Amino acid sequence: MDEKDLINSAQSGDRAAFAQLMELHYRTVEKFAYQCGVRLDDIPDVTQEVFIKLYRFLPQFNQQRFTTWLYKITLNAARDYYRKAGRENEKEERMKNEVGRDNQQSAEKQVLLFEEDQELHMAILQLDEKYRIPLILFYFQDLTYQQISDVMNITMAAVKTRIFRAKDTLKKEIESNGGVTHEQ
Repeated sequence: MDEKDLINSAQSGDRAAFAQLMELHYRTVEKFAYQCGVRLDDIPDVTQEVFIKLYRFLPQFNQQRFTTWLYKITLNAARDYYRKAGRENEKEERMKNEVGRDNQQSAEKQVLLFEEDQELHMAILQLDEKYRIPLILFYFQDLTYQQISDVMNITMAAVKTRIFRAKDTLKKEIESNGGVTHEQ
């Protein structure tokens, strides 16, 4: 099967065709990720994320040049990976700084930060899917309103409304449960 046939078969749900497509482009993705500045230790994670995104968005592929599209996905996955890693590093730094100031007090703050993260996670899971997905895509996947609109096949106005309602619902939920206050 040539590449075009593999793409068409994979778009129709043929997992074997997707596996062949993945095998055909795996090295290209790794090499491009490395060229984009992805550290060697992180290449497997970024490459996996690229193929997860490819699988999710393959039905939307519209017969443009496949490798160009794959490069775009790889570049975005690399950026997303380091954005996420940056946020995690910032959080770790904040926590380390707190530990350095006062071990007893900062240990309590670490527990509160963890509990706050858990509380937020649980509150997000309680949202109706039509509100949860746009919120996650916007705040945790860094997609734009337009991208979310494309992913969910809804208008940009609907995306904005759903994100606003999701935030409002989360705020009320956390406040009603005596949410953790931020001290800075």
